[in-house]
Amino acid sequence: MSYERKKILVLGAGYAGLSTVAKLQKVIGVQEADITLINKNEYHYESTWLHETAAGSMNWEEGVYPIAKVVDNMKVRFIPAEVTKIDRDAKVVETTQGEFEFDTLVVSLGFESESFGIKGMDEFATSIVSPETAVHTREVIEKNFINYKSSKDPKDLSILVGGAGFTGVEFLGELVETLPELCKVHGIDYSMVKITCVEAMPSMLPMFSDELTQHAVDFLESRGVEFMLGNPIVAANENGFVVKINDEEQQLEASSVIWTAGVRGSRLMEESFEGVKRGRIVVKDDLTIDGYPNIFAIGDVAAVMNGTGENARPYPTTAQIAMQLGEHTAKNIKLSLNGEKMEPFVYDDKGTVCSLGNGDGIGVVMGKEIKGKSAAFMKKVIDTRAVVKIGGLVLGATKGKFL
Repeated sequence: MSYERKKILVLGAGYAGLSTVAKLQKVIGVQEADITLINKNEYHYESTWLHETAAGSMNWEEGVYPIAKVVDNMKVRFIPAEVTKIDRDAKVVETTQGEFEFDTLVVSLGFESESFGIKGMDEFATSIVSPETAVHTREVIEKNFINYKSSKDPKDLSILVGGAGFTGVEFLGELVETLPELCKVHGIDYSMVKITCVEAMPSMLPMFSDELTQHAVDFLESRGVEFMLGNPIVAANENGFVVKINDEEQQLEASSVIWTAGVRGSRLMEESFEGVKRGRIVVKDDLTIDGYPNIFAIGDVAAVMNGTGENARPYPTTAQIAMQLGEHTAKNIKLSLNGEKMEPFVYDDKGTVCSLGNGDGIGVVMGKEIKGKSAAFMKKVIDTRAVVKIGGLVLGATKGKFL
């Protein structure tokens, strides 16, 4: 009797998808299954490093590495293609490189910018969601600074950042390090630069204590950043942001306008599944989609719930949890192939660190609060560990933060 190997298809090579494949190729033999990974780019990029590229402290090439360096081509077939349709019932995925059948599907298609319907945001603001958008953001800032030398327009030295969340704060931390050097190169007085961060919520970085958050605020304000908390952005236009202040709308002007306040899962999710909100679908505790025990959703397209019932809330979509989701998915696929019951996912929260440039930061690691240089050092450890965890020691030695 002939034995047909199962077809395992993984969509997306972000933290979740690539972690899945890296683990699968270790635990599943060649005779057990055919593993195919599909990703639109031939490289993986460290999305948690994009703010450094956007601020000009890192070249985009430093934050990417070829997927071929991670996958074992004896066990995994890698297809560089864009996914265009998922037919969950026919068990077929359509891409720009043809159709692919599956027995088991892992959907980890990643995130994209979300403007929450704010008028003009997609048109007039740059975002930081890919190497391309990060590079574009930096180019816009540099172009405006160069233009100031002839225009003498204060707008060209004004930067508006929408959102005081994790990405926004880390971006600001890099900006206050790189802009003085940019000013020096172009003969501009740094005191003329105006950086304003606008946040709709009355507070920022809720995952940290008031003491740690204040450290971040003090650090950034001492370097020229002005925060406008509790002021929602109602529109973006060619002049900057329109902000609501005390129930009145006010125009904030800047030539460099950056939106960091929102991401969502891939829009392909709404086209493929029911019950999807902002590109994310609630998954069962074994990370499969309800009614489809052969389809896993992980990373930015999944809402993995913390708790049950009315008090349940989705975990934040961080790189840390994405890699854990990938490894657990690979484990459950192996169990399923063996005819064993799949196990529920349990998140192991090792802590969170927010960088403030190269030499400062705030964080909570193993329940202990850290700030300053120790937080900056731990951030480098975390970033390097992510590379090693997926790609091994050799890749960590070339792409890690301790070169």
